[in-house]
Amino acid sequence: MVNMRKWKIGTSNKGRNLVTYLYPHSIISEQFRTIRTNIQFINGEKKHMVLLITSPDRYEGKTTMIGNIAVSIANQKEKVLLIDANLRNPALHQMFMAAQEPGLTDVLKGDAIQEEVTISTQIPGLKLLPSGKIPSNPSELLGSSVMKKLIAKVSPLYDVILIDSPCLLDVTDTKVLANVSDGVILVVKQGQTKAEHVYNAKKTLQYAKSNIIGTILNGSH
Repeated sequence: MVNMRKWKIGTSNKGRNLVTYLYPHSIISEQFRTIRTNIQFINGEKKHMVLLITSPDRYEGKTTMIGNIAVSIANQKEKVLLIDANLRNPALHQMFMAAQEPGLTDVLKGDAIQEEVTISTQIPGLKLLPSGKIPSNPSELLGSSVMKKLIAKVSPLYDVILIDSPCLLDVTDTKVLANVSDGVILVVKQGQTKAEHVYNAKKTLQYAKSNIIGTILNGSH
């Protein structure tokens, strides 16, 4: 049995703004701090955690979630690396006002090294590895031995690594990413995500032998 913990977060009309950075004393920022605490509690004494954050379908707010969770963790003076592994529709570079290229795809193709393309953000302790140019073979790149070696290389350098991925039910990319992660957090949107899609997403992750550590219900009040 997978122990599914469910966390709730309110929405804001600010879209993809970093609420935890712009409005650190807001109620929404406090909700993200609660999620951060829950993640730390689940993790226990384990160091160098790699978490994948995904959603069953598109437009459920996972990129907003991962960005704000990253800021909240970094605010505790932990070293955090955000990896934009959504090689089909990347958005983290926009959220942090950074360049999309070069990035992850360049590293996976052997055209750059990770140290050269990792960006320091405006948040102390938080770095971003952007997606790079959108490739024609994202699943193959993410499932390659180079990707596994990359995660193994950067894991000891950060307290937490957060990976953004495509939605789970559309493509196979997220399934291969789940295999290089210590845990998966599923983001679902209240009033939008269908119950059958949540069930299918959970079964897909279980079939991939992923460790589902929780669900974030986006849009609750």
